[in-house]
Amino acid sequence: MTDTVNAPNQRQPSWLRLTLRRSQQEAVASSAMTATNDNFLNAFAVYLQASAAQMGWLTAIPQFFAAVWQLVSAWMGNHMSRKRLVIGVATLQAVIMLAMAVLALWRGFGGLASWQIPALITLAVGYFSCLNIIQPHWRAWMGALVPGRRRGLFFARRTRLTMISSLLVFILGGTLLSGSDATGLAWLGFALLFGVAAVGRFWSAQLMRSMHDPSNMPIASDAELWATLRQVGVALKEPTFRQYSFYVASMQGMVAISAPFFAVYMLRDLQFSYLQFSLNNIASVATQFLLLSSWGRFSDRFGNRATMIICSCLIPVLPLLWLVSPNFYYLLLVQVLSGLAWSGYTLSTGNYLYDIRPHQTNFAFYAAIQAAVSALAVFGGALLGGYVASQAPTLWNWLMPDWGWGSALFIVFLTSSLLRIAVAAYYLPRLHEPTLRKRPQVLQVIFRVARISAISGVVLDWMSVTRKNDDK
Repeated sequence: MTDTVNAPNQRQPSWLRLTLRRSQQEAVASSAMTATNDNFLNAFAVYLQASAAQMGWLTAIPQFFAAVWQLVSAWMGNHMSRKRLVIGVATLQAVIMLAMAVLALWRGFGGLASWQIPALITLAVGYFSCLNIIQPHWRAWMGALVPGRRRGLFFARRTRLTMISSLLVFILGGTLLSGSDATGLAWLGFALLFGVAAVGRFWSAQLMRSMHDPSNMPIASDAELWATLRQVGVALKEPTFRQYSFYVASMQGMVAISAPFFAVYMLRDLQFSYLQFSLNNIASVATQFLLLSSWGRFSDRFGNRATMIICSCLIPVLPLLWLVSPNFYYLLLVQVLSGLAWSGYTLSTGNYLYDIRPHQTNFAFYAAIQAAVSALAVFGGALLGGYVASQAPTLWNWLMPDWGWGSALFIVFLTSSLLRIAVAAYYLPRLHEPTLRKRPQVLQVIFRVARISAISGVVLDWMSVTRKNDDK
């Protein structure tokens, strides 16, 4: 970081003002892509008539590659400048979104084909791989650029822009798909939606091209890939960090059993319109965003472990609530409760990691390890969910032959719920409240809301804005 950026009394140079403004604009552009993929990828797979097993693969396989790229990304930064790396990979991501639009057009003009779901899974692998290559370098870039005294305000504003843009994409995308589906042209709606996402990412890459990077050179390091992987092994030998990582990963894995199938249940079994589907997701997403600060204050007062216990008791109940009624408005309330639980869970587990990591170590490195372990658990959970879903119709017909309403996917929801209970019951007694460190307030800790899932919670990029001597 340059002295010009750090000096609190100097007027910001023009290149810094321009770069910060471009970063805010980039938040809006990139959210067009992330909101589209997070909200409508599973819906597109349902439209392409993906089987239960294929829905599981669509979640599992990209997560496996995401885990690998999460660790390889830092090594890549040793061999090329982070700005060039981020822009190049972002451009590739835009091409992938454009390919999804072409896939939708092919569905309209060429009909269904057996290769379309494997093609979608391949594109999803590319999309999430790009996301995980970019993430650590973008975090480092912005962390070195934004003046420390302004980070809390800057990233809070950026998060609000991202959320507002994402919610607009949810609403407009759902309206577009509902209108096109009503005329028998759902494929055109998906093509336009993915096309807009591609344009947004291309625009995002161009905005980043005009941004300044104070360290636009490869990181001088002799570290090799295997050295990075050895550091992962050393970190996981620490008992507290290992218990925490396996707890968070196990819970995410159990969530992944059912996560891909809520879209199937709403669109196929309940025959929700795409607008209803989007509004259902918005209920959870908006609740998560609105309650992050409230949960932060609660955690500061009662501790992160207390917050984790409360939310970990709520999360296993959520799939069971979907079994009570198919009413659209009832399920909106279920999603509000889901947002309540996931916002507190994500924030408390993030703060917990901040407190338990060893002193004088890189928080981002430990966060990357935890994210990679969770991605591997999601890989296994989604595969298991696909298998259970493929066997569920037979089991459902045997257990509930005369039940007037319901879905074979209830077997998947019940399995996920029971395994979530088992994970919470095993790990929570083993997690102890760590000694609190001096850390920033909630909005200063949150670097940005990277992605939000209506079913499995907020995905945050974390960045500490404390000074180095705060950990001493």
